[in-house]
Amino acid sequence: MNAQDTSAEPTPDLQLEIAHLLLIDVVGYSKRLVNEQIEVLQNLNQIVRASECFRAAEASDKLIRVPTGDGMALLFFRSPEEPVRCALEISRALHGHPLFQVRMGVHSGPVNRVTDVNDKTNIAGSGINMAQRVLDCGDAGHILLSAHIAEDLVHYRHWQPYLHDIGECEVKHGRRLHLFNLYKDNLGNRQVPQKLMGQKRRRQGAAWSRLFSGPGWPRVALTVALLVLAVALVISSLMFVHRAPPRKMTSTAAEPAGSVASAIPEKSVAVLPFENFSDDKENAYFADGIQDEILTDLAKVADLKVISRTSVMQYKNAVKRNLREIGQQLGVAHVLEGSVQRTGNRVRVTAQLIDAGTDTHLWAERYDRDLADVFAIQSEIAKAIADHLQAKISPSEKAAIEKPPTTDLQAYDAYLRGLAYTLKTGNTPANTLGAQKYLREAVRLDPKFALAWALLSNVDARGYITTTLQPTISLREEARQAADTALTLQPNLGEAVLAKGSYHYACLKDYDTAVRYFEQARQFLPNSSQIAVSLAYVTRRRGQWDQSESYFSEAERLDPRNVWLLTNHAFSYIALRRFPEALRKFDQVLNITPDDVDTLAYKAAIAQAEGDLPRAAALLAPLRPNADHTSALETQAYQAILERRPAQIISRLKEILAKPDPALGYHNGALRFWLGWAQDVAGDHGAAQESWRQARSELESFLKEQPENYNLIGDLALTNMGLGDKAAALALSERGIAALPIEKDAANGAGPIEILARVAAQMGEPDRAIAALQQLLSIPGTGALEKYIPLTPALLRLDPMFDPLRSDPRFQKLVAAH
Repeated sequence: MNAQDTSAEPTPDLQLEIAHLLLIDVVGYSKRLVNEQIEVLQNLNQIVRASECFRAAEASDKLIRVPTGDGMALLFFRSPEEPVRCALEISRALHGHPLFQVRMGVHSGPVNRVTDVNDKTNIAGSGINMAQRVLDCGDAGHILLSAHIAEDLVHYRHWQPYLHDIGECEVKHGRRLHLFNLYKDNLGNRQVPQKLMGQKRRRQGAAWSRLFSGPGWPRVALTVALLVLAVALVISSLMFVHRAPPRKMTSTAAEPAGSVASAIPEKSVAVLPFENFSDDKENAYFADGIQDEILTDLAKVADLKVISRTSVMQYKNAVKRNLREIGQQLGVAHVLEGSVQRTGNRVRVTAQLIDAGTDTHLWAERYDRDLADVFAIQSEIAKAIADHLQAKISPSEKAAIEKPPTTDLQAYDAYLRGLAYTLKTGNTPANTLGAQKYLREAVRLDPKFALAWALLSNVDARGYITTTLQPTISLREEARQAADTALTLQPNLGEAVLAKGSYHYACLKDYDTAVRYFEQARQFLPNSSQIAVSLAYVTRRRGQWDQSESYFSEAERLDPRNVWLLTNHAFSYIALRRFPEALRKFDQVLNITPDDVDTLAYKAAIAQAEGDLPRAAALLAPLRPNADHTSALETQAYQAILERRPAQIISRLKEILAKPDPALGYHNGALRFWLGWAQDVAGDHGAAQESWRQARSELESFLKEQPENYNLIGDLALTNMGLGDKAAALALSERGIAALPIEKDAANGAGPIEILARVAAQMGEPDRAIAALQQLLSIPGTGALEKYIPLTPALLRLDPMFDPLRSDPRFQKLVAAH
């Protein structure tokens, strides 16, 4: 290599990073007077700085701003959605500034930071050059996206309807740039950019000119032909402008409800549950574990799309798998099937890769090894699949796949048993306790088993925040210790980083720290739906509802048949009182798990919130929830109380509480509160008082160990209210608000405020009750009694707890609201 070649090598000091760029410029800027230019830029700066996306990125120090003379460049670094959402916010705000118009261009690409002559940060690189060319193709009002960034967004349902493929635009140096036009409602510009139309006309004209300029064409014929050409160009131009919206990116045809309506990437795979061919059917957990480990290894390859385990587990017990249908439902081009047979210290694993579209076998292999080689089998299968799909594997990804999680087979066996409990449907106390038992055994056998420590921490954190295991101080401490141990053992283990973030989110409510860990985990777990959904939870609690919805959609792309994920997305819609959208999500769940008791109860609770008690009754009538389905049982109790016909639910609650399940902890006391309320509505006040006394005794016994459990505090406040202890009820209501202030949790913080409203209404404090209700009806958030359903005017009209307020004109005004 000569000296000239050597100088052409990239310098090692060049620090490239991927930025998501939004370029904005003012249309007609140079034609304005200088003082008008200053005013326009000042107004534009104010609009941009006021946008939520701008402020969120700036607050997290993930934004670079670069002035460009007649506009600006904004560089985001967390998600390709950020510049697009920001563009829509700016477009919406500009409706109030009709005196100037802007155009915007969006692109993702490599950039590097440079220092300009003023010692300020500036940007260079192909990313910003390409973004400028995207911008240059637009007219006033346009929000144009490069195909590079559009293809990232089109996989999300909430973006797909607004992305319109407008073809290629010729830019500098003859390069052709594929563009998409973004518009929705009155935002953006629906028209095809003039630059694209002009190029289309020129290409048509050149083609016709070549056709008619050949030898043998008489002058008269050429003249006639050119006249025909002129007419054709006018007609085609009108058709181009007034045609139906341009085509979107292709999607799977004839997809069933609940499937992934998006383009299917070629490098995509679903690892279906492996069959257990062992003589001992108890070894089913072992087959599930092998499948999950192969899936996890593949998921570490960023160049692949790998469906998360929760969605693929839906197909475990299918009598016959329709792979084409599965491919469509999961949005993948390939499916991996297999089987496991364990006999003593020998294991046989078979695996086969299938093209889901054609149902043809692409690759198959059988491994007969000693049990000690099980880790090598898993990594070999994962690498073979990645190679066959022509996925690029980085050195760090290869090392992560090849590294065995432990050398202790007994510890690994215990880990797989614990993992099997986490794969079961439902976050029940029994499943959580089973997972804990075996994971604790795994780390006892091998204290250096980082993956087991990480999973134990995640199980603890989930049990803490969902109150499945009761949020005790000891549980929180175990979650912390397990996450710290996993990170100390393997600082680059994605599951350990994720566990640390989950601990900060679930146990400490330290959302800033949690987000930092979740974002760090992305580089190790590029296909993890758990990271996306964790970010959805955090942003929801912060009140960033649009961003939360975006993360939910991202998670659903990787985990489209995860019923808990879909249900939580529905809870967000419920908190926003967007009930039709919530019902559609619940219908997706029912397509996957027909007749699910909790989901039908959630739909009934929405009917209650809309004041449609007959519809709610029809949904609840076939259900017979047991104590494990606490939420559904409470919805049935609330229905009986709203109808003021509680006799049947009283007998049902008595039947359940005659043999309370100890695993339910304080929830037994909560059910006893409902029994007392139903008895009170029935007019049996003596029985109600006795039920409430028992409930108070049971609930107080848990409060010492769970001092921050706002649900427990709320149930205890309502129980003291029923007993007429005003001071205790109000004090507990205020304690609940302090434990979960609305400023700390925009989603769940509404629940304690509702408890205060109910207590104040019953305890002769109408001013406090009305003030709390006025606040509740003006904000999104979850409820207090039915944990996910916020108060609505319809519920205020029906709920007997608010009877003392019915003559108050302020309450009547709230009830009359729509």
